[in-house]
Amino acid sequence: MAKYRQILVLSCAFLLVAQLLPALQPAVFASDAETRVFLNGQAIGVHFSDGDSFRMLQGPYAGSNSRLAGFNTLESYGATHSWGSWNAFELWLIAKKATYNGRRGIWHCTTEGDHDTYGRVLVDCPDLIESQVRLGFAHAMKIDDTHSDMYILRAQQDAIRHRRGMWAHGVPGFIVTSLHSASEDPGREHNYNRTVSTRDGHTEKWEHHDVYSECQQVCNTEIRSDARRVYDFARGLRSREDLEQVLSDVPNLLLVELVDRYARLGHLPEYTSDEVRAAVEPILTRARADGELGQTRRVQGACMVYAAFDRRYGTNRAECFRGRNWHP
Repeated sequence: MAKYRQILVLSCAFLLVAQLLPALQPAVFASDAETRVFLNGQAIGVHFSDGDSFRMLQGPYAGSNSRLAGFNTLESYGATHSWGSWNAFELWLIAKKATYNGRRGIWHCTTEGDHDTYGRVLVDCPDLIESQVRLGFAHAMKIDDTHSDMYILRAQQDAIRHRRGMWAHGVPGFIVTSLHSASEDPGREHNYNRTVSTRDGHTEKWEHHDVYSECQQVCNTEIRSDARRVYDFARGLRSREDLEQVLSDVPNLLLVELVDRYARLGHLPEYTSDEVRAAVEPILTRARADGELGQTRRVQGACMVYAAFDRRYGTNRAECFRGRNWHP
C-alpha cells in the first residue's frame, strides 16, 4: 500500500512539473532568446540586448555587437528618463517593451560592415525601425544637425498623434539621450549632453561645465517658440507663388522645423539647401525682427538621471537603478 501511495505521489509530481514547464521556460531562457534577422539577405540568429542593438550569433559577423542606425530607444539599464506626467519607472517599462518587440519579430537588415566609435557594426533595419517608432517604443534620431528619413518621421508623427508608447503622457521638444558630467573628463573645454528633437530627429548639443552627482536628475531647459505663429508663418510661406518652386521638395514637417528653428535660435538647420536658404532667410530675418514669429519662452523639458557608465550595469550599478522604489 505504501509503495502504491509513493508511485501515485511521484506520478502526480511528474504531471505537475510537465504542466508548469512550458510556463517556466520563457523566464528561464529569456536571456538566451534568439531572433531571426535577414542580414544582407542571409538568415541569421541574433540576440536583442535592448530595442536598438543586437548581438549577431551567426553569419560573417558572428559574435559582434551591432548599433542600429536612424533611431533610438530609451535606456533600459534603469529608471532614468522622465518628462510630462511620466515617471522614470513607467518610461523604463517602455524601454523594456522595445526590447521585447525587437525579439518577437523577423527583421530585414543591411550593413556595409562599418563600425561606430564603440566598435559595433552599423546596421540598418527599416522594418524594425518603423515598427519600434510607430508603436511609440523608440524615437527618430540623428547624431548631428540632419533630419531623420521621412518614413521614420511620419511613423513618429503617427505615434504622437495617437499617443502611443512614450508619447502617451506628453511630448517634449527634445529628449535627453545622454548625460556627461564635467568630472568624467576634467581636461575638456566643454562637456555636453545630447538632446534629440522630437520633430525631425536632429541632435542639439547641450554644452556645460556642470559636475553631476550620482543619481542626480538633470533636466533640459527648452527654448519654446509660439507654436501657433510658427505654423501660420510656415503655411504662409507654402502659399506664396514666388516660393512654390523652391519649396516644392521641402516636406511640411521640415518647413515648420525651418521656421521654428529661426524663431527659437535665429538660424536655419544645417541641412537647409543653399537655394532654400537664399530664398527664405531674408524673409525670416525681417519677420523675426518685426515680431511676426512671436515670443520665445524657456520651459523645463525632458529629464534624465545621471550615473557614470561603469555604474549603470551589473552588481556595481548605482542605487537608483536597482529597483522601482527609488524616486528622483
